[in-house]
Amino acid sequence: PHYASRYANFVDIPQRRFEKPTGAARAAGAEREAEAGPGLMDNTRDLTEHSPRSERKRRDSFGMFDGYDSCSEDSSSSSSSDESEEEVTSIPASLPLIKTNGQVYTYPDGKSGMATCEMCGMVGVRDAFYSKTKRFCSVSCSRSYSSNSKKASILARLQGKPPTKKAKVLQKQPLVAKLAAYAQYQASLQQNQPKSKAAVTVEGFDWGQYVWSNKFTGAPVSCFKHVPMGTHWADIVEGVRVEVPNTDCNLPTKVFWIAGIIKLAGYKALLRYEGFDNDSSLDFWCNICGSDVHPVGWCATSGKPLVTPRSIQHKYTNWKAFLVKRLTGAKTLPPDFCSKVVESMQYPFKTAMRVEVVDKTHLCRTRIAVVESIVGGRLRLIYEECDDGTDDFWCHMLSPLIHPIGWSRSIGHRFKRTDGSKKQEGQCDATPQLFAKVKDVDQTGDWYQEGMKLEAIDPLNLSAICVATVRKVLADGYLMIGIDGSEAADGSDWFCYHSTSPSVFPVGFCEINKIELTPPRGYTKIPFKWFDYLREAGSVAAPVKLFNKEIPNHGFRVGMKLEAVDLMEPRLVCVATVTRIVHRLLRIHFDGWEDEYDQWVDCESPDLYPVGWCELTGYQLQPPASQSSRENQTNVMKKKKAKSSQYKGHKKTSSSKHRDIIIW
Repeated sequence: PHYASRYANFVDIPQRRFEKPTGAARAAGAEREAEAGPGLMDNTRDLTEHSPRSERKRRDSFGMFDGYDSCSEDSSSSSSSDESEEEVTSIPASLPLIKTNGQVYTYPDGKSGMATCEMCGMVGVRDAFYSKTKRFCSVSCSRSYSSNSKKASILARLQGKPPTKKAKVLQKQPLVAKLAAYAQYQASLQQNQPKSKAAVTVEGFDWGQYVWSNKFTGAPVSCFKHVPMGTHWADIVEGVRVEVPNTDCNLPTKVFWIAGIIKLAGYKALLRYEGFDNDSSLDFWCNICGSDVHPVGWCATSGKPLVTPRSIQHKYTNWKAFLVKRLTGAKTLPPDFCSKVVESMQYPFKTAMRVEVVDKTHLCRTRIAVVESIVGGRLRLIYEECDDGTDDFWCHMLSPLIHPIGWSRSIGHRFKRTDGSKKQEGQCDATPQLFAKVKDVDQTGDWYQEGMKLEAIDPLNLSAICVATVRKVLADGYLMIGIDGSEAADGSDWFCYHSTSPSVFPVGFCEINKIELTPPRGYTKIPFKWFDYLREAGSVAAPVKLFNKEIPNHGFRVGMKLEAVDLMEPRLVCVATVTRIVHRLLRIHFDGWEDEYDQWVDCESPDLYPVGWCELTGYQLQPPASQSSRENQTNVMKKKKAKSSQYKGHKKTSSSKHRDIIIW
């Protein structure tokens, strides 16, 4: 959410720098010192001698140490800048700290009577400070504090605490943080370890490079309601600021810096460190839901250091003021973003749960299977009576292909009974509440009848919408559908669709939407005409009013990239593209493969995922096919026979399309 909506007085901040007292202010302080007594100036001079400038400026802003201005061996003071810092040569082993009225006062020389100005940071004799509380060194600082109180909102956010009316504009980091920073710097000089390279993605495939170099667009995460954060993505847009690891440094420990989102592609975000402006040399892609991405302010609350990247540390001498200016009016991740990511990746299904699932060798029936593993909400199911665990089936937990135990009997669906239909030790039946819900329908009156014609996606060839027939009407709105011209005599290749399924269409749907309709095998009257076919078959079309006409505002656009399940080999998730949109129907093309392998998929299918989903969940992504893979596939296809009844289709089998897949 926008900072201004969460923290008072965040925007409209006067863009002035935090400066040392002006000459007039110093003169006013000098007059007060003269009135205090003859020894006061000497005490002040002694304090200056005992407190080098680097110590006076040790109070780092919002958890960041001075970066390489104070820790780098290349740093040096500059007489031309009041805000430049000297090289750290030594740091006292201890420094007394006390609190008075909530304000931290530091005594660099160990003597009492010293105070720190809350506005400019000047250390001086407490009795010479202005006001009864001795919080400011001069009238100027007192007035400046009031005019700059709005900056407290930003600094409090970056310091990891909510702003209040009494927020300290320049409350600094304790000396412990400086000592830790200095220790890290010394360790880096001794070890001088180079940066470790990022892990190489699968087969060298990099989503970020693939999207950026080809100017592709990734489908937004909000298009996928079934994925982690799919319903909480509205605030993730370009321009959002986050805290991420700073790779442009030579420190041996992990440090962070603020970056802004330049481009989004699914979960993947192109980030640029604050301060680089138009310089894209260190831009990098990362998964926005990864464990190293945090909202602004996380470092302060977690005790992690913010360190300026080495490449730009020379650009500004006051990085605190720079960040205050840049973050004015900016957005960051919600404070509970990371916890929501973790929460959204908790799945109700557990291993050893039993379900009913479609029999991949006979689509007309279901079998009992046991959940063997769960990855990102996808279930690896092992069919019962499989001793070696190789007879498996992959699907999402919201897939319409899985059901609770007893579902087949309740609606009249075919079911394969086995000797192992009794629960084994440690197994349990998944409760009905865990499965995707279907709409209730009224099957009385003008309802589907056996023999009615319609158009349906062929589950054995998902690139085709075919002429089909209602073969059996089941309970609860389910239908058994057969593809005209290619049905087995015993009906073993019938398949079950719910009447509200987005995979069945009324007669004429393809013609109206200019989609090629696959006629029955052996039908010779081309072009196919529904009127003639119905008359010849002596059949009628299913009433249009019975079909699902709901079209959600899904957000997909032609050309968007995503990760999609190859439903002909459902264990595989591949790099894919949306090539056509017809209402709620998407045509999915697998990058690197011919159009004949495309699949028609509903926009709300649980088998579609955003860019970066595999990386986030740990699932194996199949990259675009290489030229050699396509040539091998072409040679294999010449030897293939016509479509079989197995749930892999006549165009794709495990030995053809994916000969070079990465083994799970």
